[in-house]
Amino acid sequence: MKEIYLGMGCFWGGQAYFEGLPGIGETEVGYANGRIPMPTYAKVCKGDTGFAEVVRLKYDEQVMGLSTILDLYFAVIDPVSVNRQGNDVGEQYRTGIYYTDPSDKAIVEGAVVLLSESVKEPLAIEVLPLRNYYPAEGYHQRYLEKNPTGYCHISLEQMAAARELAESIKNRHGDKEELRERLTPIQYEVTQNGATEAPFKNEYYDNFAEGIYVDIVSGKPLFVSTDKFESGCGWPSFSKPIAEADLKELEDLSYGRERTEIRSANSGAHLGHVFNDGPEELGGLRYCINSAALEFIPKAEMAAKGYEKYLPLLETK
Repeated sequence: MKEIYLGMGCFWGGQAYFEGLPGIGETEVGYANGRIPMPTYAKVCKGDTGFAEVVRLKYDEQVMGLSTILDLYFAVIDPVSVNRQGNDVGEQYRTGIYYTDPSDKAIVEGAVVLLSESVKEPLAIEVLPLRNYYPAEGYHQRYLEKNPTGYCHISLEQMAAARELAESIKNRHGDKEELRERLTPIQYEVTQNGATEAPFKNEYYDNFAEGIYVDIVSGKPLFVSTDKFESGCGWPSFSKPIAEADLKELEDLSYGRERTEIRSANSGAHLGHVFNDGPEELGGLRYCINSAALEFIPKAEMAAKGYEKYLPLLETK
């Protein structure tokens, strides 16, 4: 079981929102990243302790990945509101994502960047490692379960939508134990759960050496270096794939935008998205691909690794 701590306004509603979802094994409410030892609700409510009210989630990432949890989180917060969610105002009600596993940082940062692209105002979501955490008093735990008419800033419709989404992904990936052992956490989360890396903090965005890029899951060649260009977006960008049949396009309406998702037709792995803002002289398309979904095979190693027949693609055009 992994864990993540989410500041999302009043922790009563946050716990009720995630409680019982597939893959969520345990929830608890408490206080995170403050300045005093042994905080109490009364002290935190004064707004000068530095603590945020948070929901602590323990989850089975084979059932529900972190990127899905963050999608659910973003769906019920106002991401640009500073120290306020719903009717609750104060530093303790700020939004924040606090992680304990360093490998989660890239996943969280990528999700926040993706959200920022669909929001006009600056985001007010704190992203930090967890420094400290104290469970809240017993009467706060599962408060709305014990007090069904209690205040909650998350609507019943949002609660129902969370359960519908969670149920839809519960059995989506099946047994992925071999992949989980073979891939890094960010590679797994990107390819299997549709996460996005942070721009300019990934392996291949500025790699322009000669070679091919293959599906990290299956090894299928997908892109060639001669079709790679600098787009300024912070992710590897290609004007076209080696073969269009090797990619699968899907409609993506997440984050309130219409986009075209790109998956590997061979493995089903999520790769990235394709946009119509590429260089006109190269065809006008920009295949924006996560580095974590790819493995780069340098030209000098292609023959030894079984990719000799793709060497002609590197000839000067």
